[in-house]
Amino acid sequence: MTERVAIIGAGPSGLAQMRAFQSAAAKGQDIPEIVCFERQDDWGGLWNYTWRTGLDEYGEPVHGSMYRYLWSNGPKEGLEFADYTFTEHFGRTIASYPPREVLFDYIKGRVEKAGVRDWIKFRTPVRWVEHNDANGRFRIVAHDLVADQEISEEFDHVVVASGHFSTPNVPEFEGFETFNGRVLHAHDFRDALEFKDKDILLIGTSYSAEDIGSQCWKYGCKSVTVSHRTAPMGYNWPDNWKEVPLLQKVEKNTAYFKDGTTAEVDAIILCTGYMHHFPFMAHNLRLQTANRLATADLYKGVVWAHNPKVHYLGMQDQWYTFNMFDAQAWYARDVMLGKINVPSTADMLADVDARVTAEDAIEDDYGCIKYQGDYVRELIAETDYPSFDVDASDEAFYQWKGHKKANIMTFRDNGYVSPMTGDLAPPHHTKWVDALDDSMKSYLQT
Repeated sequence: MTERVAIIGAGPSGLAQMRAFQSAAAKGQDIPEIVCFERQDDWGGLWNYTWRTGLDEYGEPVHGSMYRYLWSNGPKEGLEFADYTFTEHFGRTIASYPPREVLFDYIKGRVEKAGVRDWIKFRTPVRWVEHNDANGRFRIVAHDLVADQEISEEFDHVVVASGHFSTPNVPEFEGFETFNGRVLHAHDFRDALEFKDKDILLIGTSYSAEDIGSQCWKYGCKSVTVSHRTAPMGYNWPDNWKEVPLLQKVEKNTAYFKDGTTAEVDAIILCTGYMHHFPFMAHNLRLQTANRLATADLYKGVVWAHNPKVHYLGMQDQWYTFNMFDAQAWYARDVMLGKINVPSTADMLADVDARVTAEDAIEDDYGCIKYQGDYVRELIAETDYPSFDVDASDEAFYQWKGHKKANIMTFRDNGYVSPMTGDLAPPHHTKWVDALDDSMKSYLQT
């Protein structure tokens, strides 16, 4: 019987897993039957923008947290595929901070070239995954939304690639129920123009707070107040920004903060992060972890230590993204193909503990970047994923951190050296603050 692999999710991680298997097949290796289950109607995961929030047309929770006018908040030189460069895709070097449509096109380009779309069952969310101890296989129950039919199939391996930026963490503060404005989570933010001429309050200091606030400022909001639990972000914000301690309550349109100050606000956006949420996985297969660089129970950050026929991709807190997902996918592929033998459960859990201890000893963000860069280097050394200059990627991230500290509103105007081609990215034709058209057509103009 031909072995079968189920991949849950056709975002960057799931697409990386399909590309890894296709790469092996192209080299003449026998690969299992691959079936990918995708909730949305197209591939790309979060990069597949939808205007919808809440529930979709089938009553399913909307997966996407993508919004209009999003530009990459990190340099493309840190996420570039080693086997498919930006230069190969676009035919020339491009600036370092592409908007969403450009990155989506790049992601699609590699898998279109690989020809793996037929492996995907679109509009088919997975409802349940359990392991059958009697035959050693997994039973997967999925729902064909278009036909409104339940599917039940068996697989030998399961790859969970559904990401962890789609189930919002939504705290509540006193007075929300009577607030005279809009309260929403970053997951449901879609268009900065909604908040033009508005006083907005952001709760949280994550990348979402930083970027959504920047977008709203760029498109004309009146003011931005950012409330933090532990410490302010501390950037050199524009004059109509301020950072304050944690929100205590709201009364009508007045927000009260822990230091006794107040602000009049028209909207509150909760930039309070996301949960690792896998209700479709049986409890003994379900990842439960904090958002950190060293994830719980995953050997090498990939293999489920309690059943090594289950793999999770992209579950780490992330500096690296696309090429880290590749490194993980190639590693998971070789475990599934029997090229890499994993140790005992005890030894795998000891590996997890060692990674947690190493992360806990990191002193600053630069150490986090190096930690994750070394992790990527470790994985690609064990497979045939094309080796690349990880130090150069680290350097791009280091420079990015410095540029943000120098000016949070102009850091996207800088360019970096590709670790794949050695080329320095040219400046974009328009400064980010003035680039109000985020379309690919506008971006690629020379």
